Amino acid sequence: MSAIVPFLAVLLVGAVAAYHRLRLAVWAAITACALVAVWLLGASGAATAVAAILVGLVAVPLLVPAIRKPLLTAPALKFLRRALPPLSQTERIALETGSVGFEGELFTGDPDWNKLLNYPKPQLTAEEQAFLDGPVEELCRMTNDWEITHVHADLPPELWDFIKKNRFFGMIIPKQYGGLGFSALAHHKVIQKIASVSSVVSSTVGVPNSLGPGELLNHYGTQEQKDYYLPRLAAGIEVPCFGLTGPFAGSDATSIPDYGIVCKGEWNGANVLGVRLTFDKRYITLAPVATIIGLAFRMYDPEGLIGDTRDIGITLALLPRDTAGVEIGRRHFPLNSPFQNGPIRGKDVFIPLSQLIGGVDMAGKGWNMLNECLAVGRSITLPSTASGGAKAGAAVTGAYARIRKQFGLSVGRFEGVEEALARIGGKAYAISALSQATAAAVDRGDVPSVPSAIAKYHCTTMGRDVAKDVMDIVGGKGIILGPRNFAGRAWQASPIAITVEGANIMTRSLLIFGQGSILCHPYIMKEMKAATEEDSKAGIDALDAALYRHVGAAISNAVRSFWFGLTAARIGVAPGDDYTRRFFRKLDRYAANLALLTDLSLGALGGKLKFKENLSGRLGDVLSHLYMMSAVLKRHHDEGAPEADKPLLAWAFHNSVHEIEVALSSALRNFPIRPLGWLLWPLVFPWGRRAVAPGDRLSHRVAMLLMAPNEARERLASGVFLTPCENNPAGRIDSYLAKAILAEPVERKFLKALKNSDIESLDFETQLDEGVREGWITAEERKQLEELRAITLDAITVDDFDTHELRAATYYDKYPNAPRAAA
Repeated sequence: MSAIVPFLAVLLVGAVAAYHRLRLAVWAAITACALVAVWLLGASGAATAVAAILVGLVAVPLLVPAIRKPLLTAPALKFLRRALPPLSQTERIALETGSVGFEGELFTGDPDWNKLLNYPKPQLTAEEQAFLDGPVEELCRMTNDWEITHVHADLPPELWDFIKKNRFFGMIIPKQYGGLGFSALAHHKVIQKIASVSSVVSSTVGVPNSLGPGELLNHYGTQEQKDYYLPRLAAGIEVPCFGLTGPFAGSDATSIPDYGIVCKGEWNGANVLGVRLTFDKRYITLAPVATIIGLAFRMYDPEGLIGDTRDIGITLALLPRDTAGVEIGRRHFPLNSPFQNGPIRGKDVFIPLSQLIGGVDMAGKGWNMLNECLAVGRSITLPSTASGGAKAGAAVTGAYARIRKQFGLSVGRFEGVEEALARIGGKAYAISALSQATAAAVDRGDVPSVPSAIAKYHCTTMGRDVAKDVMDIVGGKGIILGPRNFAGRAWQASPIAITVEGANIMTRSLLIFGQGSILCHPYIMKEMKAATEEDSKAGIDALDAALYRHVGAAISNAVRSFWFGLTAARIGVAPGDDYTRRFFRKLDRYAANLALLTDLSLGALGGKLKFKENLSGRLGDVLSHLYMMSAVLKRHHDEGAPEADKPLLAWAFHNSVHEIEVALSSALRNFPIRPLGWLLWPLVFPWGRRAVAPGDRLSHRVAMLLMAPNEARERLASGVFLTPCENNPAGRIDSYLAKAILAEPVERKFLKALKNSDIESLDFETQLDEGVREGWITAEERKQLEELRAITLDAITVDDFDTHELRAATYYDKYPNAPRAAA
């Protein structure tokens, strides 16, 4: 036994040092002290000497740069240069675009949670809150989604005028140019509230404030362009659109076939140097009504009129609608959600070089510009839209499930409905936290390319899940379209968000982990740059500075993964209170797992990893849920860790960690190098998969929160339009909840007495008369039951139509003699 002790001591000290990430010199010193101690305590001298020699063989070459660099770093650099795949300019720009925020901590395997919790709490200014309470509230009151989607297939003129007059199109434009100059948080809150009543209106407002001429000009425009266009955009004098996607270049936007040739041409009566454009774009939101078109195209200068480069690259330009040769096509009709959307085309369209966004100096830099702006714009519009729909869906469906009764019981009391309500509530809570977190990152000055992809993918995917569960619960109320339906259009439109700003399948399988693992990893980007360094000495020095820290971190993550798995993450230092501390420890475990699998996947597969989309997607799921739960815990902390919110927090958390373990286990079971997957399994799951989806008792608690007025429900539903009015059936249903609950004891008493009586009348009014006469209820209680019947009827009633009301106007163009009233 004494012969084994020195080696056990080396392993134990190494594990402790790796867990705490001690420096190599410190590890060597502690190990030496440990070996001396075990020798003095009676361990075998020969075994101790062997252990010491092994430690020396590891420590000395690593600690002495003169030995380490030629012996280890130089061969490693040669290997990297052979193994790394060549990066295209497009990939390089995408990887180098954006900044790294807290998501970078997750790739370390040891996140600094205090950094997260010390971020300032997102808060609106008084001016921004006044805008939400004033113009946004008024816009929501004016919005009649049925009229928009079925009757007009457009916003009515008064809504267009209101939006322009109140400068909704200028939220991101600075005040010096006549815009509102709002924060990203305010932008998020505005879109969230509008989306809770109409996704058509929210997309109309959101697009000019997202990727498009306004944002591009604000960041890259010449001063002359800013002075002219930004005030006009802010005031709605100009309505913008941006043309990127085409029939042959959807997600592969860098392969756009649209081109522009530098040449001389006629512009406003003068012969000037410019670009002759040919383009074909589709799916362009606001194109049918746009007055100014932003356009992405590939620019060529075959005659060298502006320089020596012939293929200049992707470039962005502004085209007034009335430019000769520009054709605005007929409208697309996206799933009965008639926001203005359509194709734009042009052949031999000439514009001067002054119409290039940023002027000639920015020619060829369009992909950089688009990536930066997309990282910001994608953080807001679609996540906020999903948040507004999910939060409103949670509140209104909870109220409906309490008011609607079947078999003498609120439908929300049935366990199957409870389960769906819990999913709605938990996912709405997570969506809300995630969408707000990405907006807050923008306000901190980040360009959150990876978090924006996470938020876009998961908010829209979970938003579609919520819409499905809402439809399941409200049943016939949801499928019969009409002015009283609060759920049907949201369900119809839910796939739209899945497809735009990067199709969700590709966002998950290629972008989230593919970009995150390089951009956010503490060492990978540095090592890749070292490998491309032309000066060998500089490359060795750069690689040496990163590689051994990387190796140490990888060993640490392996130890931390095993330790946290062995102890079920019950031991370890973590922030938070007595309730949330265990959540932070679990996230520490999964962050170590993610970092370990990232390093081994990149090391074992190298450039082949980008073609292993299933593995990339699963590791992206781990990253996404880690980031999402970071946002959820941050939100809970910022709101003062309210006791009432714990069921929502717990449901969201347990759902995410279950998804994390599913993703990790799928990644390991299907790892391309199968033996490596088998070896990793005991490090990640020493006791097997243990996380489970939220249980029935927790789901019951979440469902109960949605079906009764309480502070948690109020916080969850904050920021959406629930004002009861004629145009807002959702708001009316929500407003009935408290009255319905107050009437429930009277209803139970009355129905019990009625059941035991011999009254045969089925007429409700007659039954009430008998109830008062027999003394079952008082006259006041009768009024309560009458009101309950009225509000229940309004909540459950669906619409019906004459046939002519459902026919499109074009039907009567074709059949002018067709009857316009029911037969």
